[in-house]
Amino acid sequence: MRQAKGQSLERQWSIPWCIIDPGEWPDAAALRETLEEGGITARIEGLLGIQNLHTEGWIGIIFLCRHLSGTPVPDGGIETDQAAYLSLDGIDKFDEPIEPWCEWLVRRVLKGEYHLIPAEPDNPYKPRMGYL
Repeated sequence: MRQAKGQSLERQWSIPWCIIDPGEWPDAAALRETLEEGGITARIEGLLGIQNLHTEGWIGIIFLCRHLSGTPVPDGGIETDQAAYLSLDGIDKFDEPIEPWCEWLVRRVLKGEYHLIPAEPDNPYKPRMGYL
């Protein structure tokens, strides 16, 4: 999705991201933001990793999600003003700015260059998911 005017990544394309609300679980936040920012209902396939972000003390928890329903649509300019699925070929031909880390991550995933940590359904804290 493209971040709307006034957002920290203004006019750059990025993956959905958010600050987790108090009392919210990271996996629930990822699914909430995917729906709110892009109109997509998804399912988490597993954990891709954790990234120390450029803002001191912030980390990104990155989940691989699978599309369940919906068409990519922006949220009306609140946080996003465009939304789309892009292929590797589409990214190569894209003429708008993509946030560099998001582009790196998306290219790796689309090329299959990642290691997925699947959810462990037998963990003792069910229904909260653990990734081991």
